[in-house]
Amino acid sequence: MSVVEGSGRDPEGLTAANDVPRPVEPDDALTEFQRNFASIVANVETVIRGKRDVVHLLVLALVCDGHVLIEDVPGVGKTSLGKALARSVDGRFGRVQFTPDLLPTDVTGMSVWNRASETFEFRPGPIFSDVLLADEINRASPKTQSALLEAMAERQVTSDGVTHELGSPFMVIATQNPIEHEGTYRLPEAQLDRFLMQIAIGYPDRGAEEQILESHAGIANLVDRLSAVVSSQAVTEMSESLERIYVAPQLRQYLLNLAAATRAHPSLTLGLSPRGVLALQRVARAQAASFGRQYSTPDDVKELARVVLPHRLLVTPEVRMRGVRPTDVVTEILDSVPLPRPGRT
Repeated sequence: MSVVEGSGRDPEGLTAANDVPRPVEPDDALTEFQRNFASIVANVETVIRGKRDVVHLLVLALVCDGHVLIEDVPGVGKTSLGKALARSVDGRFGRVQFTPDLLPTDVTGMSVWNRASETFEFRPGPIFSDVLLADEINRASPKTQSALLEAMAERQVTSDGVTHELGSPFMVIATQNPIEHEGTYRLPEAQLDRFLMQIAIGYPDRGAEEQILESHAGIANLVDRLSAVVSSQAVTEMSESLERIYVAPQLRQYLLNLAAATRAHPSLTLGLSPRGVLALQRVARAQAASFGRQYSTPDDVKELARVVLPHRLLVTPEVRMRGVRPTDVVTEILDSVPLPRPGRT
């Protein structure tokens, strides 16, 4: 799958004669979105070589105010990716190494007694970042995971009964190692549903890895030399502008048909939640804007469904024993649900 192709496709069948007029976004605003998006992707790619699709998806999640779960082996550049993304948007980068003895306050911060003022002062934890890397999140206890869940879901932290708002943009990039299972806690479905998408970085191809060997004094040095190409405020404005990207009624019906298919599929015990449907619509809008389009298409939905849906679904034990994965079920559903056509709802 490539999420960076097909930018010029017309939204087939989404302009019925009785459809409401499509709202028109000023060309200069859409052009600025596309230019800023491309600048962030290009800047991150100076560090992360040969992974344009992965970088594209990460930037989509950033402008959608979404969080990303990366399941991959060590050493493929997850930390560098998060740090490069934060630096590209002039944001703060935070990192937490999750371990079984990690406390919730190690992530969120805590109130400390100030002897001089004789009051408690809140000292923010690493969660107060624009981009937070939660490394090996499945090694933390459920109690610590729940503290992170509040921040991801509500964009706030509560300490001693006081609520502290998180800034914008705010993005969690969580990682988990697929080859180690001892000392890990499975992420609950409620927390998995908070992640906009789940992706894998994978090993670079031979050409990209050769470039890494030739050009590197170390990835960390390259990341440290990165300069911001857009401001954090610009990212917030990009996020707010997504509501102006048109989604035709027929395309909304297609989204609902996909959701209904997951809920009725015999291989699944847990289908797509309403939050998941909203997430897929929002990221499809961001995809359209990144290509300079004022409208979303069925192709946007189909391409992005493969990273937005699988981690939200739960296959039955019998099907799991046969080696069927949620990604297989999503592929089957995408092939079976008819695409929207002109005049149909």
